[in-house]
Amino acid sequence: MTSSRIELGSEAHENHREAGEILAQVREEAADRVEVGASHLDVAEYAEDRIRELGGEPAFPVNISIDEEAAHATPSADDDSTFGEEMINLDIGVHVDGWLADTAITVDLSGTADLAEAPEEALEAAIDLVEPGVETGDLGGTIEEVIEGYGFNPVVNLSGHGLGHWDQHTEPSIPNRAVSQSTTLEVGDVVAIEPFATDGSGKVTEGTDEEIFALEREGSVRDRGAREALEQITEEFRTLPFAARWLDTARPNMALRRLKTQGLVHGYPVLKEDDGRLVSQKEHTVIVTEDGCEVTTR
Repeated sequence: MTSSRIELGSEAHENHREAGEILAQVREEAADRVEVGASHLDVAEYAEDRIRELGGEPAFPVNISIDEEAAHATPSADDDSTFGEEMINLDIGVHVDGWLADTAITVDLSGTADLAEAPEEALEAAIDLVEPGVETGDLGGTIEEVIEGYGFNPVVNLSGHGLGHWDQHTEPSIPNRAVSQSTTLEVGDVVAIEPFATDGSGKVTEGTDEEIFALEREGSVRDRGAREALEQITEEFRTLPFAARWLDTARPNMALRRLKTQGLVHGYPVLKEDDGRLVSQKEHTVIVTEDGCEVTTR
């Protein structure tokens, strides 16, 4: 696992900043396109194409989570789903030369404005605390307090995380509730703080659908389609997550099945709230500075 700590003022710092600037713009543009009747696939592809236009690369497929879905949902190549009167979370990532920014926003079309607001306020309260020496458990306690103040529960088995070089989830973990064992943040730490709120019990479990994958290890395969896919994965996406619809091979799902069977890639099943209740989310990427933090995705 790579470190999420960088030197302030370094090229890595500039790349994180650039990724964050691109992402802040794309997040707002993509959120504006979410409306009843709009296509999931159109919104995802718009955001991914726009990231490339602005000089970045998608750090992972655009996650579009609906109602009880919390993470890892992205449209398939032939997805014809459209938005209804639902709670919609967009989770989007950008990298510049492998240096990452990660952000999320809830677009509420369900008429549950309080639930959409809770993680947003929790995130701002946590960001206000970030400085060298703060404990990640204290950030979690603040997130929990704000969300419970709205009458909802934080999703306790999802957390924020460090952002390493070509590594979307690294230490430290940023919990969404108070915990006794935590990490002390230091200058140069790059972290994604990511509160999730729900009107359910506050836990998620894996569903069966998988559209997002990542390289597990390099290896050799005999099947031509699987070999082509593996070459694209290792060269283009490296260790970052990718969508089945991003693969250029003729039969991507067949290629992925073969690569999974050989243990060369792994999938990310869609995560859903246990009680089937609504989930909202808000996320920013922050870099810890000498006197506080810099929010790269504002």
